[in-house]
Parts: sequence; C-alpha cells; structure tokens
Amino acid sequence: MPEHDGKSTTARREQRIADTFVALTDTLADDFDIIDYLCVLTRSCVELLAVTAAGVLLADHRGQLHPMAASDEVTGLLELFEAQNDEGPCLDCYRSGTLVTNATLDADATVWPAFAARARDNGYAITHALPLQNRHAVIGALNLFADIPDPLPDPELDLGRSLAEAATIGILHQRAAARGAATTSQLQHALTSRIVIEQAKGVLAERMQIHVDKAFTVLRTHARNHNQRLSEVARMVAEGADLDNAQDDSVGRR
Repeated sequence: MPEHDGKSTTARREQRIADTFVALTDTLADDFDIIDYLCVLTRSCVELLAVTAAGVLLADHRGQLHPMAASDEVTGLLELFEAQNDEGPCLDCYRSGTLVTNATLDADATVWPAFAARARDNGYAITHALPLQNRHAVIGALNLFADIPDPLPDPELDLGRSLAEAATIGILHQRAAARGAATTSQLQHALTSRIVIEQAKGVLAERMQIHVDKAFTVLRTHARNHNQRLSEVARMVAEGADLDNAQDDSVGRR
C-alpha cells in the first residue's frame, strides 16, 4: 500500500507539472491577463518546489523592475521594498542575467542588508532568484523564498529554471503577437491593473472580513469561473459592485 501511495503521489506531481507548463504556454488568447498569468507561475512554484513563497518582477522599457505578482501579500510587499530600495537578489539576477541560488538572509552573511532584514522579519531564511530569460533577452526575475535555510535541491532548481524560462517564452510570444510597439503600453496597463487589483482586494477583505490573500483567491476564482478577466472583475469590485453584480454587469456589456 505505501508503495502504491508513493506512485500515486509521484503521478499527481508529474501531472501538476505538466498542467503548469500547459498553462504557461497559453498566452495568445484574446483575454490574456498578465497578472493572472504570473500568479499561476508564483503559486505553481510554491506548490512544486521546496519554497515558502515566490514573487515576480518585470522590467519596463527603461530596464526598471516592477513587482507584478506574488504568491501572498507579505511577499508582494517584500518585492515592492526590493524594487523601491534598489537592493536584493532579483536586482542582481536581472542585471547579471545569472542565477542567485541558496543565498542566506543571515545578517552576518548577506550582501543585501536592508532587504535581508525585511525578509527575516517576514520569516524567510534563504532566497533564490532566477532570471526570466530566453537566450539574450532578460525581461525580469523570479524570486523564491524559504523559511528554513536548507539549499534548494538541484532537481528542484532545474524545475524552477524551466518554469521561469517557459514563462519568459510565453510573455515574449504574447508581446510579439501584440507587436513590439504595444509592449510599453501593455506593461503600463499591467501596472495599472495591479493597482486596481490591490484596491479590490482591500475592498473585498473589508467587506467579507477576510485576509487580503483570501480576498485575492476569491477574486481570481470568480474571474475564472465566469470566464472574465481578473483585472475587469477587480475594477468593478473596486468601484463598489459586489461579485454577483460584477458578473451581471459584465454579461450586460457583452
């Protein structure tokens, strides 16, 4: 029986990995939402790798990194702190185009004192940063965190690199389909959408008396169940609609 259970667990994990890679190739749909797409990446990393949290920063046309998605609210704020203070593993990873792996956040060993202190305050002990890179194009970085200081095993590091590369290819394909001239406006739209999503999370958290992480799950689940864009549902909730009315409004405008 234990052997059978082990095989079933392995099979489920392999299927989850396969499903994730399929999801990361789905960027050419008309309703593509980059925030939701990157949430798939961060949450899949937490599910599939020996990490506690994950976040993504994307670069704009000037090479400045912006936090775009995270597996939870705490990590999202940490990524914002990293970008605003111009210090942290994602910055080094993006600028060099190379991996940052098994970097301790211990005060006596870290090369990012301010960032490491904030990360330790949030319970993290070790971090990794993987470039969102395809050949010579680096468009951002994927940050991974763990609350225990154990190194990430090589097979999991390889899987993380593959997930980051698949996401990069997906984003680049989507940008190519939208034509290069639209890349800047696409990122600006994504940044605006992220602000609206944050507002909607706050509204739902207050309205439903739940944590903001749970509020985001409610938003995302509703959008997927009703075949709506996450950013559109968030806009309507931020403007005061409840989720049922957000659905009715969307249907009425089609």
